[in-house]
Amino acid sequence: MNKKIDQQSADNIRALAVAMVEKANSGHPGGPMGGADFMHILYSEFFNYDPSDMEWPFRDRFFMDAGHLSTLMYAQYYLLGNYTKDDVANFRQWGSITPGHPEVDVKRGIENTSGPLGQGHTMGVGAAIAAKFLQARFGDWMNHKIYGFISDGGIQEEISQGAGRIAGHLGLSNFIMFFDSNDIQLSTSTDEVTTEDTAMKYEAWGWKVVTIDGHNHEEIRKALTDANNETEKPTLIIGKTIMGKGCVTVDGDMFEGYCELHGQPIGATGADYTKTLINLGANPESPFDIFDDVQEFYKNLLTEKTAKAAEKKAEILTWRQANEALASKLDFFLSGELPELDFSTITHKAGLATRAASSGVLGYLAENVENMIVSSADLSNSDKTDGFLKKTQALQKGDFSGSFLQAGVAELTMACIANGIALHGGIIPVVATFFVFSDYMKPAIRLSGIQELGVKYVWTHDAFRVGEDGPTHQPVEQEAQIRLLEKLKNHSGNPSFLALRPADSAETSVAWKMALENKNTPTGLILSRQGIKDIVPQGASRYKEALAAEKGGYLVKEVENPDVVLIANGSEVATLFAAAEILESQHNLKVNIASVISEGVFRLQSKDYQNSVIPKNKPLFGLTAGLPVNLEGLVGDSGKVFGLEHFGYSAPASVLDDKFGFTGEKVSKQVLAYLNK
Repeated sequence: MNKKIDQQSADNIRALAVAMVEKANSGHPGGPMGGADFMHILYSEFFNYDPSDMEWPFRDRFFMDAGHLSTLMYAQYYLLGNYTKDDVANFRQWGSITPGHPEVDVKRGIENTSGPLGQGHTMGVGAAIAAKFLQARFGDWMNHKIYGFISDGGIQEEISQGAGRIAGHLGLSNFIMFFDSNDIQLSTSTDEVTTEDTAMKYEAWGWKVVTIDGHNHEEIRKALTDANNETEKPTLIIGKTIMGKGCVTVDGDMFEGYCELHGQPIGATGADYTKTLINLGANPESPFDIFDDVQEFYKNLLTEKTAKAAEKKAEILTWRQANEALASKLDFFLSGELPELDFSTITHKAGLATRAASSGVLGYLAENVENMIVSSADLSNSDKTDGFLKKTQALQKGDFSGSFLQAGVAELTMACIANGIALHGGIIPVVATFFVFSDYMKPAIRLSGIQELGVKYVWTHDAFRVGEDGPTHQPVEQEAQIRLLEKLKNHSGNPSFLALRPADSAETSVAWKMALENKNTPTGLILSRQGIKDIVPQGASRYKEALAAEKGGYLVKEVENPDVVLIANGSEVATLFAAAEILESQHNLKVNIASVISEGVFRLQSKDYQNSVIPKNKPLFGLTAGLPVNLEGLVGDSGKVFGLEHFGYSAPASVLDDKFGFTGEKVSKQVLAYLNK
């Protein structure tokens, strides 16, 4: 160890963070100045990765929670050669690779997109679960660590309770988190908003907790050594740090620990930009330089890291040669490919709720997809993910041989964990709860979309037909919210989400097929609580006809030159069949029915195909158990949508169907009124 170079390296990180924010005239300099010592010690002495192979699957991973401290990461990774001087100098600018909050960029060391506080470290918990899951199947040589970095704000976010509880309960000894505890947040000092004992809280959850001086390199070193040797618990290192460490005034007096240093350039505070750079050993005329001694140190360090990774790779190669079948399976898991699956072999009883049909599919997947983790927020017997659980067992402390995560009542935590599992790689994450509780998950769903992660969301109890549980449990506006994400493009230019609401059991099988094959964006399966009458096939095989749902929408009932085209998804398709029977038998009308499982996918088809299903020159009537906007884009200005524009009520589902007008008879009257207007 070299105390001088350690201090120079930390000060170089501080100076770079200050310079980036000052040049951008935007950002958060004070926190990175406090966390610089920990970052340098972590990356120079403990963090295992291969600088020549940044996507090496068995690297350590660093999950930033406090995304506003992005300059801390960019400065550290600049020293490691992952960024250029121009990159850091263009912080927060258009087209730069150093955005204001870090976005996934594994080749440069950024493992997760962060910014919404609490989610980053929770994704780290998910990655740690993934690593334990794989280690249980392939051996203890797979011993990489997951590091998290959290701030006072992240500790306060409610999601930290779910992440802390689950990590402690599962004994995630491979998860090590640094809490940058500087007692300052954006608008106040922490003592104005909290008096809780953070150490006792995490200890109560089953964590190993140590409190250190976050600027004392020996204490950081010892804490990280002990954390790496821990075999039973996750570790929280509470580092007491100083906001704006190293800042000085124009007169050279220290100006540290002030709230104003948190979220603005230090030149706009009581500190002086130029004098602070000089105090840190930087050249104000060239503030983005790496110090000469630091440059030489990190150049040698990269050689050492590469050599150490080569030793680990040799160990893995020896294992591979002795375990060829396991090695092939591991490679297959990491490839992201699917095994051969035949969804046509899944049989369903007649008239199932789509959640029950999903249970049958999950049972099939449990026996055929070995690298899947399914999770439920204390609802597995109701959202029917128990179809999967019955074929495996829950993950437990010391035993990760199972494939089911009992997340408890923590929907947002569960979804963030799934994002972390997906980011780690090698495992397909599935999470489930009631559709109305997707509201709790929205921040994580959004980050699934931004990060382009193939998380599978299972949402059951999809409409007012939840019935007696009443308006708090009856989703009305949720489908409209979720389908907005189908209209929102990700940075790859694709729809950021795939929302699927199948009409019957066969479509549920197809929806699962679509979900599994959709690897680069999240998918939501929106499933019914109540039984649904199966769509009668027009030919020999309902499943083969349902495969047309892969185009987003198709005709489930077709006649030549129809008088009206009825459009729906989910359980309303069966209601349209009941209405069509009345319209045809009693009113001599010819009726087509379209099942549109995903408007987003449907809009990606050719205009000719879209028009063959929903012709613009025909009367169009849509039926939805949610807001009319769900289908208004499909029926157009001249069409009509019958839906709900109010919250539900507590009553049996059949009563609500009648009261709200969702029976075949009442829908047929709505159609006639529309045609006769």
